[in-house]
Amino acid sequence: MEKKETIIVIPQEQIMHKIVLLREEKVMLDVHLAEMYGVETRALKQAVRRNIDLFPDDFMFELTLDEIEVVVSQNVIPSKQHLGGSVPFAFTETGVAMLSSVLKSKRAKEMNIAIMRAFIALRKMLLNNTELRLEIAYIKKKVDNHDKNIELVFQYLDELLEHKEKPHPPRKRIGYKPDQEE
Repeated sequence: MEKKETIIVIPQEQIMHKIVLLREEKVMLDVHLAEMYGVETRALKQAVRRNIDLFPDDFMFELTLDEIEVVVSQNVIPSKQHLGGSVPFAFTETGVAMLSSVLKSKRAKEMNIAIMRAFIALRKMLLNNTELRLEIAYIKKKVDNHDKNIELVFQYLDELLEHKEKPHPPRKRIGYKPDQEE
């Protein structure tokens, strides 16, 4: 009898919550990837170390102690004990794609597809946010200009009021009738 592997589908939002920003890169930690692939973190790291030539620095890197503190403080992982004393690997989008060539299980391949879709969805969301940020910056710039213009109008009004309060010398009449002397 053939053993069928059951594939567990993880919602895209849940995957997106596992993507964090480190070293100005969107990455996923080995702990989360192992959980999604249904393997032990130790086994995932072992497979990566056996094929380390497939994972250059722009695909995967080890976290520094400061970065570990950041992911703990950001509640990405509950505590340092959650790591089991080892330094976690962080995989970029291309590193996650490369994992599919290292991990051969059907679940790993299916999860890779889901994770790639999550990265793409995240990229689309960021692109939409960038457009919104540009529009907001344009509106702010316009409002700043309005503030400057309003200040200028009030400054001119103050000057006119000051000028009005000063006594003016009598003006010579303009017109066809000569001045009448009394």
